[in-house]
Amino acid sequence: MAPWLRIGTRGSPLAMYQAHAVRDRLAAAHGIAPDDIAIAVIRTTGDRIQDRPLADAGGKGLFTKEIEEALLAGAIDLAVHSAKDVPSLMPPGLRLAAYLEREDVRDAFLSRKAASLAALPRGASLGTSSPRRQAIALRLRPDLRIVPLRGNVETRLRKLEQGEADATILAVAGLKRLGLGHHATRVMSEAEFLPAGGQGAIAIETRADDDSTNERLARIDHADTAAAVTLERAFLAVLDGTCKTPIAAHATVDGDSIAFRGLIATPDGRAAHEIERQGRRGDAERIGTAAGQEIKRRARPEFFPD
Repeated sequence: MAPWLRIGTRGSPLAMYQAHAVRDRLAAAHGIAPDDIAIAVIRTTGDRIQDRPLADAGGKGLFTKEIEEALLAGAIDLAVHSAKDVPSLMPPGLRLAAYLEREDVRDAFLSRKAASLAALPRGASLGTSSPRRQAIALRLRPDLRIVPLRGNVETRLRKLEQGEADATILAVAGLKRLGLGHHATRVMSEAEFLPAGGQGAIAIETRADDDSTNERLARIDHADTAAAVTLERAFLAVLDGTCKTPIAAHATVDGDSIAFRGLIATPDGRAAHEIERQGRRGDAERIGTAAGQEIKRRARPEFFPD
């Protein structure tokens, strides 16, 4: 018997958690057994590259490329991603059809040597391969030494334990979903460490013309999350010419209102531009686009490395 739907996902523990969360939510919404929905694990280029930052190999789209190819080929019906891993420019024929309710958007500081980023010894090493985390950390602590730290959440925790870095920064959402929240030394507020666009949200990608799947997903789409991430992605779409550009974006919804804060920085954190906007949630995409255009007018070429 053919599955009711086929989900494509990466194979990391966090990716599998997210795929199962979507499967279970769909099954409950439609009154079917979770096992009637198949989950296909697809290894991506981003999973295979572990020896260098993704920005040097082609960007965060390396975590979605092979899954999107399977989606376009009809081998799967939907793809489940961490929203922050989905490039702002998507392949023709595909769309983000739904989001689950967003988890905690904040970043966590992890270290066995200090209680906070500010308390790290002078010249300490911070392990990260995220241009955003690097730039914001250096903006706060220009003396820190940045060392690459790749791999899934568990791998990075192990590398930290082995002393490859004095500290690292991870998304609170991923730690919580894996039951690893106790590893966080300190959770940093959005105000002090602005999150990545899409952070904490699970995005579901489909073929734009697959009306049946899109209608099924409409039942589990979380409207507030969709509005917030739509704004953040519109901001990124204007600015995100390269994965090497440190960009942060965070929107919150309150009834019919939406508030946004965005940031772009140089990789060394020495220069940055911030912007805040508010408006109606129905104008989320327009607000994000206008904010991106305003930041782009202010920023100099060094904010957009080749």
